[in-house]
Amino acid sequence: MLICRVLQASLVCVIASVTSAGAQDVAFFEAKVLPVLKARCYECHSHEKKMKGGLTLDSKPGWEEGGENGPAIMVGKPEESLIIKMVRWTGKDHQMPPKEKLPAAEIAVLEEWVKRGAPDPRVLVTRPTSTDWWSLKPLPRKGALQAPKAVENRLSLNPIDAFIGARLAERKITLSAEADRRTLIRRVMFDLHGLPPTLAEVEAFAREGDYEALVDRLLASPRYGERWARHWLDTIHFAETHGCGHDLPRDHAWRYRDYVIESLNNDKPWPRFVREQLAADRLFPEEPQLITALGFLGAGVFDHSAYQTAPTNFDYLDRDDLVTQTMAAFTSTTANCARCHAHKFDPITQEDYYALQSVFAGIIEGDVAFDESVSVSQQRKRWQSLITAADAQDKAVLLTPENAALVAAWEKLQGPPVKWTTLSYESFISTEGSALSRSGDVIISGGGKPDKDTYVITTAVPLGKVTALQIDTLADKSLPMNGPGRQDNGNLTLSEIEAQLFEPGTAQPVKLKFSRATADFDQQGWTSSMAMDGNPATGWGIHPAVGQSHHAVFELAQPLTLKLGAKLTISLRQLSGKSHLIGRFKLSATGESAAHAAAMPVLASESLAIPVEKRSVPQRLALAAHALRIHANEEADKLPAPSLVYAAGKKAGVLLAVSKGTPTTIAKPKVVQLLKRGEFGKPMAEVPSGSLSAVAALPARFTAAHGGDESERRAALADWIADDKNPLTWRSIANRVWHYHFGRGICDTPSDFGRMGGVPSHPELLDWLACELRDSGGSLKHLHRLIVTSAAYRQSSEHRDDAAKLDGDNRLLWRMNRLRLDADSYRDFVLAAADKLDLTVGGPSERQFITGPPVQLTPTLDYAAYDWSALPKHRRSIYRFVWRGVPDPFMDTLDFPDLGLLAPSRSFSASSLQSLALYNNSFVLHFSSELAKQITTPADAIRRILLREPTADELRDFTTYAQKNGLAALCRVLINSNEFLFVN
Repeated sequence: MLICRVLQASLVCVIASVTSAGAQDVAFFEAKVLPVLKARCYECHSHEKKMKGGLTLDSKPGWEEGGENGPAIMVGKPEESLIIKMVRWTGKDHQMPPKEKLPAAEIAVLEEWVKRGAPDPRVLVTRPTSTDWWSLKPLPRKGALQAPKAVENRLSLNPIDAFIGARLAERKITLSAEADRRTLIRRVMFDLHGLPPTLAEVEAFAREGDYEALVDRLLASPRYGERWARHWLDTIHFAETHGCGHDLPRDHAWRYRDYVIESLNNDKPWPRFVREQLAADRLFPEEPQLITALGFLGAGVFDHSAYQTAPTNFDYLDRDDLVTQTMAAFTSTTANCARCHAHKFDPITQEDYYALQSVFAGIIEGDVAFDESVSVSQQRKRWQSLITAADAQDKAVLLTPENAALVAAWEKLQGPPVKWTTLSYESFISTEGSALSRSGDVIISGGGKPDKDTYVITTAVPLGKVTALQIDTLADKSLPMNGPGRQDNGNLTLSEIEAQLFEPGTAQPVKLKFSRATADFDQQGWTSSMAMDGNPATGWGIHPAVGQSHHAVFELAQPLTLKLGAKLTISLRQLSGKSHLIGRFKLSATGESAAHAAAMPVLASESLAIPVEKRSVPQRLALAAHALRIHANEEADKLPAPSLVYAAGKKAGVLLAVSKGTPTTIAKPKVVQLLKRGEFGKPMAEVPSGSLSAVAALPARFTAAHGGDESERRAALADWIADDKNPLTWRSIANRVWHYHFGRGICDTPSDFGRMGGVPSHPELLDWLACELRDSGGSLKHLHRLIVTSAAYRQSSEHRDDAAKLDGDNRLLWRMNRLRLDADSYRDFVLAAADKLDLTVGGPSERQFITGPPVQLTPTLDYAAYDWSALPKHRRSIYRFVWRGVPDPFMDTLDFPDLGLLAPSRSFSASSLQSLALYNNSFVLHFSSELAKQITTPADAIRRILLREPTADELRDFTTYAQKNGLAALCRVLINSNEFLFVN
């Protein structure tokens, strides 16, 4: 059975409680029964090991509730108790333990226990209430929480120092002295920019630099957003490929990364940042460029295989990943641990977990289209709303004076009817066994009715030019309900129409592209345009207008000029299943203007022959719908093509092949049911959307939003998270910012504030920071400025024996933590030292690998073959294309995280493999050589890399080394020195 990964036996142990059983019976249980259960049953039926069949025997509630087959014990009735039947081996399906039958004496003990009424003092540790844990306690109101009195004068300037100093004073420890100026500028630039200062900047700051002015300058730079975006992208496991077995690239994911960088640089208030990423489409509809924020919803993995083969499993697991990401990143909770049962340690119910799944039940990940221009977006919305009105035959919209003028103008431009020429069929086949025959110009499908089929027709075209193709589906008495489809109700579905041109003397055909489709009748939700959208799950249907002939016109994107002897092959794919096949049809083409070739409903066509004043309302409505649909499509086609971002929404192009999205629409949110023990095959009650009931100040269920558009659910969750009264949100982000400045959070598990996580070292300080962030309008830059200007941040990182004896791991912050450059910073520091860093902001990611033939759709990547000299300079690591399942070995060696998982903190490893990579990787070799070309002496190398002047001993030793091995080798030594690799 599935259990929460963080489940640990030490915290699921059972405790004794007073029960109604007599002391003698309890003693019998503990002396005789419990040893048997532990030795024989716990291996497969306990929280510590497994829960096979859903049965646990490590507590009384476990056997009372039972597993898949019901309660394990009928109290006082051993003959009726499942556990006794199992241990007696009463049948092939009743044998436990399965490998070897219990000794008779042990069976007798269990029988006697059941006869006695199954006395059992064990109960599971009860879950905590919503108010008895630090992270769930309400935050003080504005101004209510004051910093303690400073214990030293230098600690009185910044409230942070007062809190730190007070805790240190309790242990009779003092802060360390302030770090030297060179250390300070390198530290704060690493923290805020992830880049080193130049030697000139170091020297100027050492002479007379204003530290606070330096901080303000760094926070105002675009480099700040680039550095801190990397932290957020780690937290939400953002990468630019699917992950899993079919690890396809996401060519448009970078726009979300750029959104994060821009938001941080603009110091977007944290509540607004939250709301945009969860529901920008709902909350800020007049700012279409914010659709890029929804890249948050598409940041995680996508199981391509499960999506196509196990849709129910995919839905629940995909939403699970999104729930895990959202709640960990914004509220530092492990809501996903309540997937199979109520959270074992925190007050999170299964209902809470599935309520969160329900929030995301109406979206799908893929390429989402949007307009970067507000004016273009407004125009597109205008024309799309007109198309929607035409599809719905909305009289209130279509027959307004403004639109009547458009219809009249369209009508004046109509010439004589377009002439269609029937194609000459040279061959026609069914790929799935329908018997195709011909009667004059008509092709007839007969014989057996396969579930799905594709008709392939090869034709000679008796025209020199083709602008559009037409298919006529023909009613006939021989078909069910008179057709024109072969389905029992007379319907059909043309999933996709494809056309290929074969020209004489060419080896490969040319696939033709269609620009527009129209039909005389479209089934609701199954329109002719869906027969050219690339999605086999959609198509053109004609129900309920069965028993009538219909036609659809497909206009070519470009007019086709045909050479003598050219052939067209037209494939009619009918893939919706249940024999929704075309029964009778003919194909024709025209070379006249495609603008006049659109298919017209019969009623609209009839109305053209009647004077305007004599037309009936239905005729006027039909003509208006047809004319305005054409006009709106033509106007929409004139607009710039929409941009794409890999995100999630009701509509998206799901990436099932490299650089190819399959248009997909989630018409309405899927039903989310609570799954018994998390098993897909055991759905229980439907769960409405909502969040955690443990936050008492906020409603746990989104009742009003649940019945509306799916985006209302996401907006409700965004508002719930961003609310001033949500203590989790403000503590979470305040702690996360602190974590990246000091290398460890006040709570050292930044994405888990529950009982399995850490406890704050300075709880009052964390609350003060959370309140300060909340009450300052959610400004992260304000919080950064407070932290990096504090004495606690500015102190030396030097070791002190006196303090270390009292606080060995520096939890109380008596010195600054010494940090190693992370993988991204090391790479950027090296590029900066070699003057090969391109500081261009934004845009598509740099792919620093060579792509080879795919294996199960995943391209093969060769990082070693990449030519670093191909570009004059290289962009920052934040702009590096991160392939989730095929990571860069060099960055991997330097502890760049596995982004198949959330990475709220980077791991730290020190190994010989790292040393080898830092000396021998092609990146290091190339840029050491590039740097060596720009310098003439070892002193130059030290200045460029270590940002200081060499000592006399260094100059002597390094000169000797360079004379023997060259300056490039010396550069490699320096960029692998602790002085370069670590930030003091």
